Amino acid sequence: MPRRPVNVHSAYHAHVYFDASSVAQARALCEHAGRLFKVAVGRVHEKPVGPHPRWSCQLAFSAAEFDSIVPWLDAHRGELDVLVHGVSGDDLKDHTDHAAWLGREWPLDLRQFQAAPTAKDAR
Repeated sequence: MPRRPVNVHSAYHAHVYFDASSVAQARALCEHAGRLFKVAVGRVHEKPVGPHPRWSCQLAFSAAEFDSIVPWLDAHRGELDVLVHGVSGDDLKDHTDHAAWLGREWPLDLRQFQAAPTAKDAR
């Protein structure tokens, strides 16, 4: 069972995942969240971007909004999946140790956050 989001950071991102059949639902959810809460609504990406394996839209918010927006997202997401993670400045930890899910957990492509091996590592 996926880990549930916990409010322990000062800032957060929620990535709403969708596909061609649910893009209108995702767009409406993100726009509604933007009207109801103090969140920054990012672009609706109709392709995988960054570590995200699905189309997504990012919501950025503070710890002050967390206890309102996360339960609201869970109650209104329908069949959409949402990655919620803290923003600590360490992208790898944010997308692994500081990440939790509403709905299905998707495997992320974390290669961009992992340091390339050095000559010293190869020894």
